Amino acid sequence: MSRRPHLAASCAVLTALLSSCGATPDAAAPGSGGRREAASGAQAAHAGHAPSPGQQGAGHAGHGAGHGHPAAHAHGAGPLVHRFERADEWVAAFEGPERDAWQKPAEVVAAMQVAPGMRVADLGAGTGYFLPHLSRAVGPAGAVIGLDIERDMVRYMTERAARERLANVTAREVRSDDPGLEPGSVDRILVVNTWHHIPDRPAYTAKLKAALRPDGAVVVVDFTDAARLGPPKDHRITAEAVAAELRAGGLSPQVVAEELPEQYIVVGRRAGAGEAR
Repeated sequence: MSRRPHLAASCAVLTALLSSCGATPDAAAPGSGGRREAASGAQAAHAGHAPSPGQQGAGHAGHGAGHGHPAAHAHGAGPLVHRFERADEWVAAFEGPERDAWQKPAEVVAAMQVAPGMRVADLGAGTGYFLPHLSRAVGPAGAVIGLDIERDMVRYMTERAARERLANVTAREVRSDDPGLEPGSVDRILVVNTWHHIPDRPAYTAKLKAALRPDGAVVVVDFTDAARLGPPKDHRITAEAVAAELRAGGLSPQVVAEELPEQYIVVGRRAGAGEAR
């Protein structure tokens, strides 16, 4: 799970290596010489796919930014395979100032309807692009958990929380097929630029649902078909397909009307819960 400027997360994924990813910012990792590596698990905490050095974009921004996992997408392609292992090499891509212009973190957090005192998980959090925003939203009485499958991303987020004095932020490593959240433990789960990495998304959704408190919600932010950033076209998932996957996992989905230049937002609520926005 993870994010980036072309970038979640966290998004920082995967159990299988795709044979081809196309000539996109997703195609290579910093320091990789253009070679993609198979991930040990789903990128549950990065913001997406990050751009190669020199590509514009950022983490949760990494194709966008980096969260991710694998399984067949509704549009036919399998999950996008990527690794985001060396956190320090991804910082420039995931945290670049140009990302704010298209990621619009304030608008994303507003769409989540986070209230002071809530407990929020950032799935595929990568280098922690969203952590300061979420930390302020939940306030000192709340808590934010950055989740990622990459151990070094977790290390970076932990150090970042200490460096930026985010006392209500913690980070943990999770498996590619399990968010590792206790039942009924969180109010919101943010998944930025990572959903297209996740394998067997309906089954994964059921695990996210189990982690939600009453009136809890999963908030998925990913790239539109028309976006200039993001994963290859054949690995993009429409907002309607995301909504169908959330519904299959037991949530009540709603496509949110938000003016993000590259992305859509889909909110999946616990069935019978109140509106998330």
